Amino acid sequence: MKLATGTTVIRHGRLIDGTGAAPVADATVVVRDGRIAYAGRVDAAPELPPDARTIDARGGTIMPGLVEAHFHPTYFNVAELQDLDIKYPVEYVTLLAAANATLALECGYTSARSGGSLFNIDVWLKKAIEDDLVPGPRLSASGREICGVGGLMDWNPDFRKIGMDGLVLLVNGPDEARAAVRKLVKDGVEWVKTYPTGDAAAPDTNDHHTLCMTFEEMHAVVATAHNHGMKVTGHCRANEGIKNALRAGYDSIEHGTFMDAEALDMLLSRNVPVVPGLQFELASVERGPEFGLPQSVIDGHQETLEAGAESARMILRAGGRIGLGGDYGFAWNPHGDYAKELTFFVNYVGFTPMEVVTCATKNGADIMGRGEEFGTVQAGKLADVLVVDGDVLADISILEQRRFIAVMQGGEIKAGELSARSVGH
Repeated sequence: MKLATGTTVIRHGRLIDGTGAAPVADATVVVRDGRIAYAGRVDAAPELPPDARTIDARGGTIMPGLVEAHFHPTYFNVAELQDLDIKYPVEYVTLLAAANATLALECGYTSARSGGSLFNIDVWLKKAIEDDLVPGPRLSASGREICGVGGLMDWNPDFRKIGMDGLVLLVNGPDEARAAVRKLVKDGVEWVKTYPTGDAAAPDTNDHHTLCMTFEEMHAVVATAHNHGMKVTGHCRANEGIKNALRAGYDSIEHGTFMDAEALDMLLSRNVPVVPGLQFELASVERGPEFGLPQSVIDGHQETLEAGAESARMILRAGGRIGLGGDYGFAWNPHGDYAKELTFFVNYVGFTPMEVVTCATKNGADIMGRGEEFGTVQAGKLADVLVVDGDVLADISILEQRRFIAVMQGGEIKAGELSARSVGH
């Protein structure tokens, strides 16, 4: 992904740098050749060349680009589980993924970590973004997911004779788990996504208190992935599944829903981040009847919503790390609604707006393993910066409204009022 050339100065805005530090009123940010050269008080700003471009923040907010920490660009309008793997051919899913990546960037998400992909689309989508063929977030790619046979992701009955190979690698035992990871090594993924537990979506067979993989299978996944320099994460609802993932050496936990004090201690001892993905649960409860979700499924999502919010509060209070994002692409939780997660964590979970911004920027970049490159507005970092028309700390929901003067990625204005795309519209 190419970086901008020349100098751009952003003025007359309130700087939230993403570190959790107090905001800087009437700040100046200087971008030189795609990187942040200065961020701070206007009276300490360096002298600028006469040809520097100026962006007026109009008294709004200057902040880091958002990080969607659990991104499924290959999911689209999923109304039932079967829609994930048999609704569209791979050619169309690829086009949908590219469109979803562009949409995410327009929503202020300059980076994202894949939470699982159909086929191997996310690996190639990442390359297309980095080669400037498709606009989208800087991407950490995942691939096909791993689940135990008969687990949550194994929904196609045998009589269909179609398997699950485009979406998930099904395993029986540690040997097959190792073999599945080796396939992903060849695919070139960075994150191996697994399913240690079930979910409210499958109340009769694999609900949110069941296990879908054995510890031995999970340990085999981690050992093989780490040997090849890949990281491992997992869909973890049930408390025992969370503990198994932590014992096995997982690098991240998705959801971390039903977490007890022992699981929290294990999490903190290894400083493993958690991405709760809870706006999906609220959307499932509120809009489930509209889409015909059974009451047993809606009730399960309600339980998940309440327990997940409490787990997130526990983790934050204890000093753990939270990233934000999750499971957009379902019919009732569509792409483009990503920033609803941030509003949810303020209004429902009880995080402060500043805590939410830090989770959605710095923590997300750290989870991607790229915290030294972006995630905060600090000198030396890539200039992935949002200039927002309004005070994000006073009303975080303005991020949902896409009130962006500029969405800057590597110093280039990719979206917002000042972008060429917006002018063209």
